[in-house]
Amino acid sequence: MRVAIVAPYAPTFLHFRGPLVRYLREQGHDLVLLAPDWTPDLRRIVEHSTQGSAEAYPLDRTGVNPLGDLKTLAALTSSFIRLRPQVVLTFQPKPNVYGILAAALARVPLRAAVVEGLGFAFTPGEETLKKRVVRAALKALYRLSFTFAHKVFFLNPDDLKEFVSQGLVRPEKAVLLGGIGVPLEEWPPAPPHLKPLTFTLIARLLKEKGVREFAEAARRVKALHPETRFLLIGPLDNNPGAIGEEEVRAWVKEGILEWVPWTEDVRPYLRQTSVYVLPSYREGVPRSTQEAMAMARPVITTDAPGCRETVVPGVNGFLVPPRDAQALAEAMERFIHEPDLIVRMGQESRRLAEERFDARKVNERFLKELGIE
Repeated sequence: MRVAIVAPYAPTFLHFRGPLVRYLREQGHDLVLLAPDWTPDLRRIVEHSTQGSAEAYPLDRTGVNPLGDLKTLAALTSSFIRLRPQVVLTFQPKPNVYGILAAALARVPLRAAVVEGLGFAFTPGEETLKKRVVRAALKALYRLSFTFAHKVFFLNPDDLKEFVSQGLVRPEKAVLLGGIGVPLEEWPPAPPHLKPLTFTLIARLLKEKGVREFAEAARRVKALHPETRFLLIGPLDNNPGAIGEEEVRAWVKEGILEWVPWTEDVRPYLRQTSVYVLPSYREGVPRSTQEAMAMARPVITTDAPGCRETVVPGVNGFLVPPRDAQALAEAMERFIHEPDLIVRMGQESRRLAEERFDARKVNERFLKELGIE
């Protein structure tokens, strides 16, 4: 069976989509991988590792130009007519909208979307005119697109409930998948890291990821425990909530944290991590937290949609309110004053990762729900 997967970034086929792509190939499916930003090297690596074919399509990921979006729709429709897949899977907002619509226009027999988080337009916080307009447009587009989807998968129950209650997807089409999972064999548990005590956040540098709260909590904890280390790992972004390079470098200059703008592999940094921190305002189910849990790291995250799915409070970490740097700092201090928690809660994180976030089990269920086992 030919399966076309539509994503907004080509590198995700090596990382986030890698376990799914490999599993589909193991099951004997023919793969077509569509993304807007293939480079010759990346295309060669992905095609070799997945035995699939890489196809490009135009996409302005954060733009609001209707003509650009129509160009995306037309290009995807043309690709599907030419490639004739039996299944189209889409990930992220614009592929979910235009990929599903294009698949319907091309009469692809099975069409499924995966909602991996709702993005800045649906995240509570400052309401601007642009945010309201984008949210209204997205709702209308989701409602239209998901009319033509056979299945719509959600990673957490809050997102599923919101889409169903607002009439964006019919209840019988909505499926709760849980986290996309990680290949546990590639993320083995690491020994606890106790000196220096290190708190790590891995995320794109967006306000909605809680990056400013992380920096403020680091400032407060450093004032009391100057030997404590804080790692911020992630690239700058061009989304509306992006945090500028000048602000990040000011934190570095102040000495409250270290910044790693880019790395191909976060595992060496997770081995240096005592506690993983994600103060995000809203997520699908964050992949970075799943990776940290697989490597036996305790977690501090927010009591927010998607984030709360990764922590059993008091078992493998702590939940704090979103946008609350003081509560975040207090949770960090729990680990400073009780370092034995790092060992015990880290072990529980690995146990929960094996129970909830084993990519192979997730992908088996995903294909079973699609009926393409």
